[in-house]
Amino acid sequence: MPLDPTPSPLSSRDLAAEPEFLGDIDTREWALIRYVGQPMGEFIALPAEGLDLGRAPENGLCLREPEVSRRHARLQVSADLASVELRDLGSTNGVFVNGKRVQADPGPVRLKAEDVIRVGRHAFKLKRMDALERRYHRDMVASTILDPLTGVGNRATVLYQLTSQVELARRHHRPLAVILADLDWFKQVNDTHGSRAGDQALAAFGALLRHRLRGSDPVGRLGGDEFLIVLPDTSVMLAISAAEDLRRALAEHTLSLDDGVDLQLTCSFGVAELKAGDADSGALLARADAALFGAKAGGRDRAFPAP
Repeated sequence: MPLDPTPSPLSSRDLAAEPEFLGDIDTREWALIRYVGQPMGEFIALPAEGLDLGRAPENGLCLREPEVSRRHARLQVSADLASVELRDLGSTNGVFVNGKRVQADPGPVRLKAEDVIRVGRHAFKLKRMDALERRYHRDMVASTILDPLTGVGNRATVLYQLTSQVELARRHHRPLAVILADLDWFKQVNDTHGSRAGDQALAAFGALLRHRLRGSDPVGRLGGDEFLIVLPDTSVMLAISAAEDLRRALAEHTLSLDDGVDLQLTCSFGVAELKAGDADSGALLARADAALFGAKAGGRDRAFPAP
């Protein structure tokens, strides 16, 4: 089955299919807009069944940092759709609304539009937006934080996320690993099949990264055919396993080009774990780059760990 070379939008919703106005029907939707944290400006719709926030991956909004409890808080749109209820689920460090801590008892707090919710180092503004506002907001955010060809983060976004994750890992003595990925023989794809084929290859690899990585793992395109993956709370051995999974998934699929040609892509990966001797995120990235060079020199289509 060929890889789908079409990048996914910022949200899984089909924006073109969203109704603009339906007569007297209220099409406004409650949502969170990320004001502090990454990705900045992210639009998070509040589903009818409610939204759980916490560090555990099973939460609807996973915030992977030690200040956040595994099950931290829950948001629920009221039955009349007029407001949103917030409940602290017994978190250690609390939930704050407009700077004031919410008490876990006696019950949920009723929120209104424009309230600011803070959980750990993350802050969100509660909004009620119609379809036109949602579309405009998503388009604006996508244009500033995403690489338009691949659908993953752009260079500035992923490097900011790397720096933030290094600071968190050091402060809380948590493991952190990074993967540098570089498509093999990418110049030959452009030279043989043209730049359109090269764009298809990059878009297909971006789709693979988005679909196979955890939603909480920052990933971005550094430039050309080089990508950076940041893996919080991950050892080098687990990161190698993740890189191998990506390598196999890419090698086992075929990319069908527009001209009918089938293309087999492979990729090399350099993996490094944050060490005490790394002066900053740049030092960690440099070790991953050296590991990537080792993977290329060792025959390509492989994952290579940094010493």
